[in-house]
Amino acid sequence: MARRICNIQDVAAWRMCMGCGTCLAACTKNGVELVNVESEGIRPRFRSEVCSNCVDCLDVCPGCRLDADLVMDGRVKTTEADHEFGQVLELWEGYAADPEIRYQASSGGLLSALSIYCLEREGMRFALHTGMDPDKPWLNRTLQSRTREDVLLRCGSRYAPASPCDGLRAIEESEGPCVFIGKPCDTAGAGMLRRKRPGLDRNLGLVLSFCCAGTPSTLGTLDLLKSMGVRTDQVCALRYRGEGWPGGFKVSLSGNDRGGRFLPYMASWRRLTKYIAFRCRLCPDGLGRLADITCGDAWHSYQEGTTDPGRSIVLVRTSRGREILRRARAAGYVELRPINAQAVLAAQPNLLGKRRQLFGRLLAMRMFLVPVPRLRGFSLFRGWWSLSLPERFRSVAGTIKRILIRSLWREEKPL
Repeated sequence: MARRICNIQDVAAWRMCMGCGTCLAACTKNGVELVNVESEGIRPRFRSEVCSNCVDCLDVCPGCRLDADLVMDGRVKTTEADHEFGQVLELWEGYAADPEIRYQASSGGLLSALSIYCLEREGMRFALHTGMDPDKPWLNRTLQSRTREDVLLRCGSRYAPASPCDGLRAIEESEGPCVFIGKPCDTAGAGMLRRKRPGLDRNLGLVLSFCCAGTPSTLGTLDLLKSMGVRTDQVCALRYRGEGWPGGFKVSLSGNDRGGRFLPYMASWRRLTKYIAFRCRLCPDGLGRLADITCGDAWHSYQEGTTDPGRSIVLVRTSRGREILRRARAAGYVELRPINAQAVLAAQPNLLGKRRQLFGRLLAMRMFLVPVPRLRGFSLFRGWWSLSLPERFRSVAGTIKRILIRSLWREEKPL
């Protein structure tokens, strides 16, 4: 009989934690703190006397369960695209109208432009998001950006552990609505918590997400620095993307060597993917189904060697997202053109391919009686069955191999 997830400590012990920080925001007993485990990611540490019999944060843990239908507003899946990447109200390709934002950000700057629009025109108090830790630039920190200058200074992807949900209380206690930007798992945690916290629900003015293939552990960044001959005590700033499309891994150094180091995006990402946590490989939601708006690289439009400054696909999930995007476009903050579902499939084939393999991966885990996350509304069997027989076999066999090599069939010790 498969083991069961009974409390939030079981989530961490069975490697189901996604490091989003929702448990910290949900806890009212001061029982949780977050720790960055270099080889894994951000993980919760618990006060056992408080947490052992408590399930408050388990109810809002996206590592334990995900429901793709939380923002569907009663709509029904009617097309193959609905099953592939979730239901949408509108599909666009676009970029920030401001050339500086477009250049500095990762793939056209749409999330940055929308955040600036909300701060300047919608009266939102701040944007809560992840940015570089100025004291340790290879790490991340949850930040509040209140001005255009703040957003520009902190824009760009951060391929390292991040827990923006640990700042949700600041939104809940804000004097007005705010923007929240996070990975798909982060927006899922925020989406579940807002249903329990009226103040948070009221102040989540706009929830933005981005296409996500998983979060590398801190070891990934440290390995990149080592491969470039850089020590952490030399680093004064670090970017993973931006300054062109797709940009690259750029390290600014202190001391005599101020020229820094640079590695193209594709080369740096290939190295970082070796450090993606196992739980990320079980995520069905790389395209942010629980956000108001999700953006991601428009890889179908990318041509290597060109000087395109960047563009994104835009998936509008909710009526709130649709109205704000339309007003931002009318105010001249973003440039958009309509696209169809095939463009989305062409833009993010790897994320969609991973979702199709997921049923087989979960099947392998069940064979070893390993707890699996509860995933509702993602058409997992349908996607898996669309694969060829060899592909279905590999999705199961590859996971069995990983379970055996990494001893995933047994619990980890608590932090």
